[in-house]
Amino acid sequence: MAVKILHTSDWHVGRRIRGRDRSDEHRAVLDELVGIADDNKVDLTLVAGDVFDTSSPAPVSEEIVWKTLLDLAAIAPVAVIGGNHDNQRRLDAVAPLLERAGVAMVGAPKSRAKGGLIDLDDAGIRVAMLPFVSQRGIVKAEHIMSYEPDQHAGAFDDRLRQLVELLTEEMTTDTVNILMSHLTVYGAVAGGGERQAHIFGYAIPASAFPGHLSYVALGHLHRQQKMPHSGAVWYSGSPLQLDFGEVDDAKGVLLVEAEPGLPAKVTSVPLNAGKRLATLTGTLAEVASRADEVADAYVKVVLTESARVGLADEVRSVIPGAVDILLQGADPVRQTREPRQSLQPQEGFKTYLEERGSHDERVESLFAELLDEVSV
Repeated sequence: MAVKILHTSDWHVGRRIRGRDRSDEHRAVLDELVGIADDNKVDLTLVAGDVFDTSSPAPVSEEIVWKTLLDLAAIAPVAVIGGNHDNQRRLDAVAPLLERAGVAMVGAPKSRAKGGLIDLDDAGIRVAMLPFVSQRGIVKAEHIMSYEPDQHAGAFDDRLRQLVELLTEEMTTDTVNILMSHLTVYGAVAGGGERQAHIFGYAIPASAFPGHLSYVALGHLHRQQKMPHSGAVWYSGSPLQLDFGEVDDAKGVLLVEAEPGLPAKVTSVPLNAGKRLATLTGTLAEVASRADEVADAYVKVVLTESARVGLADEVRSVIPGAVDILLQGADPVRQTREPRQSLQPQEGFKTYLEERGSHDERVESLFAELLDEVSV
């Protein structure tokens, strides 16, 4: 019989947008996610890493994550892996408590015998759990000293392939076989909120996933997308737009229907609770004329005019949701003839403003006053 699985990832609870708290948004969108699981009577929920945005989450972030996992577990079993933003040891420390509620959590990579493979016998599902593996954990010092950069990536690729094979080699076509991992696949399209250091150069091809898998549930990249593979290999994407590189991304979760021996059928279910992100470009007057379009959004404003004192306040007065205000100068940045390190502070600051077409005597005067205060 077919089973229903909900696939989500990259919650990043605790993420702020230019200092603004998004806890209420996270509560709302994760409650929406729980409602989708309940309405569809899923047999399993997969959470493919990065439940937190930082390895030291605030208590409010922990409350949101643990409550959501418990709410999901009241509907069906839940499987969770650690991502690169999570404190993997911390997740493993909490795992025994959550296990009693029906949540199987693997923070750091483990062997099959120690929790890397879970069996849901009642539903006929087997899940191989492969959390985020850093390049530091695979590309050792001797590799760094002895090989070229492209060979480092090759070592990472080879080792991850071995881990996938070890976790999935005992799976048969009698069960629904799932691999859940937090990693990068070559050819995937990144959003704007991922840490580039954990993406560039360290990835595996989709061909590394064995053909006997019913479904591959991926996390790490924030754009929902299917990878090129004869089977069903998907990133669920993040439930919220997390950064301005994601303004065009539609957010949602994946509803997966699978049965033994066949590739899964995947349906995207939209999530609507989070605030959207938007970018406006133009003069102050042009941007202000479009304020109604972004009344419900966090806004990045790129101004095509010269800097002046109070300009940012003028923008915020007409667009309260403006969280990022940048100037798009007409002139390219000029190279100074004299190294800035050799200039006095006031001269260096003046040169900095002139290079960016933002010269303003009032700003220079304010800088001089502040410099006098800290120099006393």
